[in-house]
Amino acid sequence: MPLNNIFQKSEERKEKPKPKIIADLHEKNSLVASELVGLGVDVEFKHLKVADYLIGNAAIERKTISDFINSMLNKRLLIQLEELKQYEKRLLIIEGLDEQELYNDDNEEKKGIHGNAIRGMLLFTELEANCPIIFSKNYQDTAKFLYLIAKRMEKNKTPISLHAKKKNLSFNEQKQYILESFPRIGPTTAKKLLKKFKTINKIFNASENELREILKSKTEFFKRILEN
Repeated sequence: MPLNNIFQKSEERKEKPKPKIIADLHEKNSLVASELVGLGVDVEFKHLKVADYLIGNAAIERKTISDFINSMLNKRLLIQLEELKQYEKRLLIIEGLDEQELYNDDNEEKKGIHGNAIRGMLLFTELEANCPIIFSKNYQDTAKFLYLIAKRMEKNKTPISLHAKKKNLSFNEQKQYILESFPRIGPTTAKKLLKKFKTINKIFNASENELREILKSKTEFFKRILEN
């Protein structure tokens, strides 16, 4: 057999490098991570300050539908979208369309959030935060999307960046964030409460009459949460 054929066959036996994805430690036991390994991805787990997955210069935040709605209600999603802006490419994957409805206007009271509020957040994410959204059917579908992104990044030889930082809230932003975690309390109302009462402690201890000036019909509901 000619020598050139021997070397050619030897090269063919070499394994192709696996596409690489860095995943946050919280994803270690997720079905998505195990699915990625099954697809032949080199998954490395690290403590990530921003995003759930890093692939090249892209940061990907993964949320199930329940996670997405909960992070809307407690305002965590707004901070995460701001943190993702540190990356040139960013993506939000909303997972589970085969398993749960994203919104149902006929059943909004049971879910606890109006369908238009969810639509509004989707539009904000795309248009204001400049973060594209992908909707996946389930964890297998999510893994396939991540795999294709990794293959594309591998082809372009895009390095993975780990230099992102958590967003540090100022003292006043932290107080506002606490208030906005309450249902029906938005940024405008939170700012008005802080302007009037100055501290969280004074807000929590204020009488219904004092709160009603700002909260109006929301007063009784707000007090009920605090007391129960």
